[in-house]
Amino acid sequence: MTLTTTAALVDAAYAEGRGVAAFNAINLETVEAIAAGAESANRPVIVQISENAVRYHGGLAPLAHAAIAAATQATMPISLHLDHATDERLVGVAVDLGFSSVMYDASQLPYEENLTRTAAVVRRCHDRGAHVEAELGEVGGKDGVHAPGVRTDPEEAAAFVASTGVDALAVAVGSSHKMTTRDASLDEALIAALRRAVDVPLVLHGSSGVSDDGLRAAIAAGMTKINVATQLNKAFTTAVRDTLEADPTLVDQRRYLGAGRDAMAAETARLLTVISG
Repeated sequence: MTLTTTAALVDAAYAEGRGVAAFNAINLETVEAIAAGAESANRPVIVQISENAVRYHGGLAPLAHAAIAAATQATMPISLHLDHATDERLVGVAVDLGFSSVMYDASQLPYEENLTRTAAVVRRCHDRGAHVEAELGEVGGKDGVHAPGVRTDPEEAAAFVASTGVDALAVAVGSSHKMTTRDASLDEALIAALRRAVDVPLVLHGSSGVSDDGLRAAIAAGMTKINVATQLNKAFTTAVRDTLEADPTLVDQRRYLGAGRDAMAAETARLLTVISG
């Protein structure tokens, strides 16, 4: 059994100055792809399930149980993380189901309300042994509500971490969610300043829009947890599309979903070697 905790993976990477990958799963095939990619790359990984994915399935439990089963059957350490949760009730459901970490996202709220709500979630999760990530500054691109020009202020970040007790902090440094091109320009000087200002691991959201060299530079500057979703979805969807176009008579879902799963597993393995070294 290699189901581990996010804290174990993130804290070890933070202490050693390296990155740890966190990849989003949407369905059973993507869970399996992430686990297979971790096996192939011989690297640990964090499997993330977002609030949007929960909404798509009508609940967290089915996909959560699939992810737990995949993690327990893997030989590489895998942890489970709830990503971008704005619903505090969902946070509790995730912890009940065995998630060792959650990302509570109140970044769209005014600073003081973000701080107050996040601190309350942290207290409840810490009482149950769960690790909490929060966001300060608005990473661009998510559901049209985040402003891509916003950057996280180091002094404000330090005060936020001290007041809330969060275990990791997602910061806005130039990346944007849902990018299908890999040309985002990160502010490495700001990353370094944030790393000096706060004493918890930093998290890069919107990493699909960052090149391989950009990811390496971000980790060298001080990022620890690197979140990827769209880049893996691109690999999966491209393979499905190519398979269906090659055989218009194909109706067996296993054929085209399997092709998507294999392509995503290969990109998972490749990115793991970039992020984890």
